[in-house]
Amino acid sequence: MEWLGVNAGMGLAILGAALAVFLGGTGSSIGVGIAGQTSAGIMSEDPEKFGKLLLLQALPGTQGVYGLLIGFWIWNLLGAAGTVTIDQGWQLFFACLPAAISGLMSGIWQGKVSAAAMNIIVKHPDASGKALILPAMVETYAIFGLLASLLLINRVVL
Repeated sequence: MEWLGVNAGMGLAILGAALAVFLGGTGSSIGVGIAGQTSAGIMSEDPEKFGKLLLLQALPGTQGVYGLLIGFWIWNLLGAAGTVTIDQGWQLFFACLPAAISGLMSGIWQGKVSAAAMNIIVKHPDASGKALILPAMVETYAIFGLLASLLLINRVVL
């Protein structure tokens, strides 16, 4: 029975890490795709705007990085821990959820806001700084999810 508990704890922790990586990457890929579609349409008319549009398209990609960071953080902890009880596994699983869920949702919404902000650059090329602030507001919540997960993970005693 102890063997099952130890493996189940490790499995739950790995599942949490995998969710953070998977959902963060999914949110980023959807968001970057949404922004990329708008960017491609704009550049088909005016290729000179590539540099200003690239940053807005890339911005939703950070959620995937945050999810990967949480995944590596958990993986590193598990390597040092040796064994993980079922209680610790559940704690680590739930600690990964803020980064996972905020990464998914904010990545998608940041892509939509980035796509809309690209229209500012079309009409007002000098307002690219203002256009960047709008999707950066969404980024704030991805960072909050990352920080919450890191703080929760670091509270789990292994």
